[in-house]
Amino acid sequence: MSTPAGQTSTVHLICSSVCRSTLHTSWCRQRLRSGTNEEYVELRKRKSLLYTKEVDAPIRTEVLRVAAFSVIFRVANCFLVQSSFVPDEYWQSMEVAHHMVFNYGHLTWEWKEGIRGFTYPLFFAVIYKILHWIHCDSVHLLIWTPRLLHALITAFADVKFFFLIRTLEGRDIAKWTFFCHLCSWFTWFCCTRTLSNSVEATITCLALSYFPLPASKTHSSKKCLSLVALAIIVRPTALIVWLPLLIYHFWEDKNKLRLVVHDYIPVGASAIVISTMIDCIFYEKWIFVPFNFLKINVFHGVADFYGTHPWHWYLTQGFPVVIGPHLPFFFHGCFLAFRRYTILLLAIAWTIGLYSVLHHKEFRFIYPVLPFCMIFCGVSVAHMRRWRRVAACGLLATNLLLALYTGLIHQRGALDVMSHVRTLCHKVPEPDVLFLMPCHSTPYYSHVHCPIKMTFLECPPDLGQAGHVDKAARFYDDPLLWLRSSFPHVQSRPTHLVLFDVLEKEISAFLQDNNYKKITDIFHTHFPEGKVGRRIFIYERHLQEWEQLDDNV
Repeated sequence: MSTPAGQTSTVHLICSSVCRSTLHTSWCRQRLRSGTNEEYVELRKRKSLLYTKEVDAPIRTEVLRVAAFSVIFRVANCFLVQSSFVPDEYWQSMEVAHHMVFNYGHLTWEWKEGIRGFTYPLFFAVIYKILHWIHCDSVHLLIWTPRLLHALITAFADVKFFFLIRTLEGRDIAKWTFFCHLCSWFTWFCCTRTLSNSVEATITCLALSYFPLPASKTHSSKKCLSLVALAIIVRPTALIVWLPLLIYHFWEDKNKLRLVVHDYIPVGASAIVISTMIDCIFYEKWIFVPFNFLKINVFHGVADFYGTHPWHWYLTQGFPVVIGPHLPFFFHGCFLAFRRYTILLLAIAWTIGLYSVLHHKEFRFIYPVLPFCMIFCGVSVAHMRRWRRVAACGLLATNLLLALYTGLIHQRGALDVMSHVRTLCHKVPEPDVLFLMPCHSTPYYSHVHCPIKMTFLECPPDLGQAGHVDKAARFYDDPLLWLRSSFPHVQSRPTHLVLFDVLEKEISAFLQDNNYKKITDIFHTHFPEGKVGRRIFIYERHLQEWEQLDDNV
């Protein structure tokens, strides 16, 4: 139907008005074309900045709020963990970095055998080097800066984790999953420690944000695989957690050839080349660390030297302790979200099952699967309409109690004693400190930052080498005999002895004969076990009194 020429401007005016009010541009174009013989003009697509701000502003505000809270929470987490956990926290990271930068310290047998990679300690070495360049390498900064770095990376992973669940499940479940995640006492206990397991868990949480889970809108194969490769470089056992997930990723991808050629091969090859180059530079020889790690720890069974456990240990003790009070919520969440997150549940079961086959077991080995478990816990709490607040209060109270006790009280003596040893750098002319404790019970030069003479009871495993000596085993066979035979002359005896209280009676004769006086008494733990006592003592040899006694004789 045609329109008179005089009415054209009226039609245009009406249509433009309707377009502005309804934003139905396609209808407007159709109406204009049918209503006039003039040349069709493409209408500009309107993007209302006001509308965009109205939609994005709440999201931006939420991102900033969650990020700020996570950073504050993890920094507080960092400073409220003042206890020791396992020796690797210091001896495989900070001690190595200190040796790399300041050229003194102690490298354990793992570094002499080439089963540890330098990539992870290199991050700390860079920090130490910068602090040294700007003349800020105080011992406190050397101790806390790496831990603060861990805290900030963990906070970033927390934020990514929250928004991943938000896209998968909605804001309500994401809120409760985030709550369960932050509440976890074991995450609080471990995440800011300079442990390779802590980095592995944090990177795993980040990589999960880019993993192609069902309904995920943030997945990216290249980013996910790059993070997985980094986790494996830091700790080769990260492959255990990610193996079923990588197989699932390959199986679900529609273009498998492109995935392998464009993602798997380039990322894997780059990771191997870069990590191997770093290791070759610092080992000063050609070496492939992952192979050495597998050969010595698994094929030669050296890990068994540090303790063995029954096959069911992770099921009966390990996993229940790590997940803590979340355990019933985890089982309930598995029932509710079994089909939706089958692959994550499979990864959890696979990791625990494979680690159960190995004889040497530790709580920290299964820590990287804890973020997976928190998804099921969050689903569980979110579905408790009437009881969710009661459940949340119970989780918060029990986890807070565990987190504060283990972080501030349990096994804190190992760190406190190093503060006292550090003071010897300025108080004693030539201190000579001997740690009569199970090997690697305390940190070392990374927590003293002073080249004083220190010795400890080494305990390398027997790798079939000639002249193998396990000082710790020989010492504990007969402590008094070992001390008298190792230090037959007065001049050779250490100026200071550091020992647990359980050893005091056994070597009391040596302490009295050599005029050692107790100068420090430090609390360590309420749960002494074996050679580890409740308290740590520092004994000092009083040279002047000894010389007077010697002259009288």
